[in-house]
Amino acid sequence: MKRRVIILYGILMGLILLLVLANLRIGSSAMSNREVFDALFGKDISATSYKIIWKIRIPRILAAFFLGGALALSGYLLQAFFGNPIAGPFVLGISSGAKLVVALLMVMACETGFVVSGISMVAAAFAGAVLSTIFVLIAAKKVRNMSILIVCGIMIGYVCSAVTELVVTFADDSNIVNLHNWSMGSFSSIGMEDVAGFWPIVLIGVIGAFLLSKEMKAYLYGETYAFSLGIPVKGFRVLLILSSSLLSATVTAFAGPISFVGVAVPHVIRSLFKTSEPKIMITACFLGGSVFCLFCDLIARCLFMPTELSISTVTAIFGAPVVISLMLKKKRN
Repeated sequence: MKRRVIILYGILMGLILLLVLANLRIGSSAMSNREVFDALFGKDISATSYKIIWKIRIPRILAAFFLGGALALSGYLLQAFFGNPIAGPFVLGISSGAKLVVALLMVMACETGFVVSGISMVAAAFAGAVLSTIFVLIAAKKVRNMSILIVCGIMIGYVCSAVTELVVTFADDSNIVNLHNWSMGSFSSIGMEDVAGFWPIVLIGVIGAFLLSKEMKAYLYGETYAFSLGIPVKGFRVLLILSSSLLSATVTAFAGPISFVGVAVPHVIRSLFKTSEPKIMITACFLGGSVFCLFCDLIARCLFMPTELSISTVTAIFGAPVVISLMLKKKRN
């Protein structure tokens, strides 16, 4: 088992390095390895290649790495909370709730001239994510069937998305394009100042997940077992859902809602690693989410150059089949 884990970790990190290099080189302006090296370590800050690498491509790479990892980890925490592999921030409507509140904040800021900071966007997204989660939890108490709960989450997501579209439609003309691109999910508008805003929050969420890993291991065997070991189950469940909401809210605040990453990646990682050990899964899900989003962002940028797809379009193409296979597998079981 230990050897398998080490080999798979190595493969994931190798894929990250390859995808980082590919994202640095490939784009509307293709660059050689030499040009990339000169842009990364050269001193000519007026060169076009320097601006492309440092102003556009590196921020997108860091966004895909941190936010992709955060979204996959958020999905894993939700799956541990509900005890179901189909649970995820997008499927349960949590990302849509976060999107709605952030869209309201952005439109209000556009109308009043108020400058929105990264922290205020994360706070708004977190509030929306928590509100959506509360609705899901209320539904979970009323309905024991996970399939019906998923339908409830999807309905919450549709309602939030519909209201968001109304908000975007009646936004200021000059801001409709930016709001629309963000509402579809994209790393295109992220700069280094945004990276400086979200990476500490993601780090806090990851550390929080690791601090909960011991309790999570017991919780995976059931609430009764965890309670028998002296774990305060109610407090643990609150911390678990807050950690998941913080991670998914950070992603939504800076990149908009990104579909299926939180469901597909933990499932694939679980199948590859063949373990439910939380410490292994937390690290693996984060790396897997980074790999998946780096790959999907590369496809989104390059498939129809110079036209760019939204990241959610690509993640849905690869992630939706995984979710469908999961549901069919559960149905057979």
